[in-house]
Order: sequence, then structure tokens, then C-alpha cells
Amino acid sequence: MIEVKELLDAGVHFGHPMNKWNPKMARYIFGERSNIYIIDLQKTAKKLADACSFVRNLVASGESILFVGTKRQAQLVTEEAAKQAGMFYINQRWLGGMLTNFTTIRKSVDRLKKIEQLSKDGTYDRLPKKEVIQLEKERGKLMKNLAGIRDMNKLPGAVFIVDTVKERICVAESNRLKIPIVAMVDTNSDPDGIDYPIPGNDDGTRSIRIITNSIVGAVLEGVSLRQNSVTPSVPAATVTTPVVPVVSESPLLESSKETV
Repeated sequence: MIEVKELLDAGVHFGHPMNKWNPKMARYIFGERSNIYIIDLQKTAKKLADACSFVRNLVASGESILFVGTKRQAQLVTEEAAKQAGMFYINQRWLGGMLTNFTTIRKSVDRLKKIEQLSKDGTYDRLPKKEVIQLEKERGKLMKNLAGIRDMNKLPGAVFIVDTVKERICVAESNRLKIPIVAMVDTNSDPDGIDYPIPGNDDGTRSIRIITNSIVGAVLEGVSLRQNSVTPSVPAATVTTPVVPVVSESPLLESSKETV
């Protein structure tokens, strides 16, 4: 299980200003400092352990995970994590109906693959230049939005979301289809409807990366279990002796919400 100190060093404890919070997150807040809410990292560590256990066992059973993070700080992390885990991702824009209207989305993916085939089989050479330009423009748009799910032939077993406020449409679609949600929830988020909430700073790149990498690790463990045909058990998430996060003065004097 990831150590509280690692979470602290990554800035996972930084919440939003006190005037930009969701009261439903009160149970995950340790206190406040300089008008910034401080997240209880002991609870973060436990929730992260619960989420990783779920993800590991889900993947071991043969299901896939869809990584979703379209905000600027999360785009690269989301893509790298999904590729490392051998899973799917959305990191540019969530198109309405990506889950609830999956059949139509698959048609768009098929269209992308058809255009790619046209570019490889010599068809482009026989088409007018203007038409080729239009096809390439269409391919670029489709690639931008669908590259991460082009090989996703069925709905995922679960979704991992960075920033449930920004990805509220994804949350709504997942809830409607009863697809389990694992998500980072900051102090401005609504944890209701999130099956495995992980309280933490969803604005800092380092914070996003440490949580996302933990999920990737769980995915890889699940893949290993599946390949070895080991039936996973769900261990109860345990936490060692309570550790109160010590927030030094200097980090709080710096920007509380990383944007690098």
C-alpha cells in the first residue's frame, strides 16, 4: 500500500479554497490552512487501497478499465497510464454517448479504420486532391477523440476518472449503465455515485500521477493473475497505525494547486 508520506510529497493533500467546496466531502477533510482545505491522507491511503483491490480483481476476471482525464494536467498522464496498462483511454474530449450510445461510437471508430485503410491501399492515389484533404481532416478529428478507444469492442468493466466535476457526463453515463466508477475526488467534488472515491488533489500533475500509477499497478497485477489463471480474493483494506499528515509551512506558501 502506498505510504502517506508519498502522498504528502506529491501534494495529494491540497484541496480547493474554502469557498469552493462540496459539503459532501467533509468526511474526507482533515482541516484547513491558509484558507485551503487539507485532505485527510490517511483516508486517501485507505480508499486508494480499496480501489486498487477492486481494479486488480476486476482485471483478473477478464474485464477492462477505461481511463478518463481530459483536463490539461491529466491528458498526458492518462494516455501514458492507459498505454502502460494495456487499457483504453479518453484524454481529449468526452463525447456525449460514448458509453450510453456505444453502438454509434463504434460506427465512428469503424469509419476511422476505413479511412486509414483507404490511405494504405492506394485509393488515395486515385482520388482528387481535394477529397483526400477532406478525408485526412476527418481522420485527424476522429483520431483526436477516439484513438484511445479504437480497439475497445465492448463497454469497459469500470472507468477510472480524474476530476468528476469536469467529467460529470462520463459519471452520469456510467451510473446509468451501472458501470463501476473509480475516481479522484477533490474537495469541490460530489462523492455520491462514485463507487470507489479516492480523495485527493485532482489539479496537480504529481498528485494525479501518483494516484493513476497506483491504479496502473493494480491493473498489471490483475493481468498477471489472469495470465496465471489465479482466482483473486478481495482482501480487506487495512491501514496501519494512524498517521496524521504533517503539513509543512513552506509548501502552503507556494501554489496550493499545481498546474505543471
